[in-house]
Amino acid sequence: MGDVILEMRNIDKHFAGVHALQDVSLTLKSGEVHALVGENGAGKSTLMKILIGLYQRDKGEIVLRGKDVHFKNVRDAQNAGISMIFQEFNQVKVMSVMENIYLGREPLTKTGSVDTKKMYNDSLALLKELGVDLDPKVKIRDLTVAKHQLVEIVKALSFNAEIIIMDEPTSALSRNEIEYLLKMIRTLREKGKCIVFISHKMEEIYGVCESVTVLRDGKFIFAGKVHDVAEKDLIRMMVDREVNELFPKTKCEIGEVVLEVKGLSSEGKFHDVSFDLRRGEILGISGLMGAGRTELVETIVGARKATAGEIYLHGKKIVNHNPGDAIKRGIAMVPEDRKKNGVFLKLSIKDNVLMSAFKKCLQGLFLQKNLELKHFTEYAKKLEIKYVNSRQVCKNLSGGNQQKVAVSRVLNSDPEIIILDEPTRGIDVKTKSEIHRLMSMLAGQGKAVLMVSSELPEILGMSDRILVLHEGTQTGILDCKDATADKVMEYAVKTKRMEA
Repeated sequence: MGDVILEMRNIDKHFAGVHALQDVSLTLKSGEVHALVGENGAGKSTLMKILIGLYQRDKGEIVLRGKDVHFKNVRDAQNAGISMIFQEFNQVKVMSVMENIYLGREPLTKTGSVDTKKMYNDSLALLKELGVDLDPKVKIRDLTVAKHQLVEIVKALSFNAEIIIMDEPTSALSRNEIEYLLKMIRTLREKGKCIVFISHKMEEIYGVCESVTVLRDGKFIFAGKVHDVAEKDLIRMMVDREVNELFPKTKCEIGEVVLEVKGLSSEGKFHDVSFDLRRGEILGISGLMGAGRTELVETIVGARKATAGEIYLHGKKIVNHNPGDAIKRGIAMVPEDRKKNGVFLKLSIKDNVLMSAFKKCLQGLFLQKNLELKHFTEYAKKLEIKYVNSRQVCKNLSGGNQQKVAVSRVLNSDPEIIILDEPTRGIDVKTKSEIHRLMSMLAGQGKAVLMVSSELPEILGMSDRILVLHEGTQTGILDCKDATADKVMEYAVKTKRMEA
């Protein structure tokens, strides 16, 4: 690590009279990867948005290379060598990769028009330099979630910033893509760059970061070297309580088969997948990015068309032409991309939670406010959703609370089979534990749970059995008592079925 490059001293920030940050300080050095951690609502993103000029501080100082600075906007921060990769994508989907990378700073010809050839060549050179295999001309809308994230990373790095802020950069990446990103971060560190790494994943924090600052409820809690503090102590400082069990899986009675999938295929995505799901069971679906996990569950609920195979519910063959058919049959799904498919961002929390419980709130032909309040409050309390009031719009919630709203909406439909696609992607340690506890409780109530996850600890910690896919091929089903990280990965890279 080099010299101190930036200090944020005694930063305060209020929103509507409420303290978002209170007397928070942060010190960054050149050539270091600094972890900024805390549960959702701790103030991490707010602090970084103040640093890049997106928010204005109410009190405190920012000292960059020994000089007081005050950025009025993001461009000021970028010109000063500070760039931020946001957790939620900020892209124009109808534009190409290269147009997004150079949005607002396109190279121009002598006549003042956009120099498309130069933009293409510069983008291609940058992508190749960073090892990203992507055509600069492809439209953003045609990319996977993982590729969206990589474009954001490339765009941020294209500014040649000295300080690069990464807010949950690995939340949508596969294991191989995460390894590549961490390697990229180490390379940047060797070049003297300072990386602020916001993550909830302890293995990444301990794998790539030298120093750490902990925030909780908008207040400074701790700063020091990562390897001077034990993981359990770091988690305790983040959530203000002991977290002895991130995966609170309780043993549930496994009942009869409720769902059978036989030889299911979707052309170009996956083929010949067969399994059964039992009452009281959590069946995990694992595999690397591109394995066909999401496509499989989308086909089950009717969001994607099956080209072969059959689905049976309680022994009767069914065909879900759309997710509405699945919901009517008691099969409900929380999708991977909560902002795109999980919640309606412009609607209130109450409207989102009650969307699937409309009939339960009717008395005759009229909606009853007391029934609305009852069914909203039940799930808001059950999932501990943090909100100002029930009319608050979902776009103003933290990622973890948006996920809780998405889960609440599904549970309010009283499903028998619950499908969770990446249920804890991009949410904090405490919320992960709450979601896991809820999953275990649902299984204990006799619900059948199908869980897709990219996180091996989650798959191993919460599943009764694990279905593993590789590039659309089912390579095996493991019982939890036989499953290890190495075993799951062995199945995830195989192209043929293996014996468990």
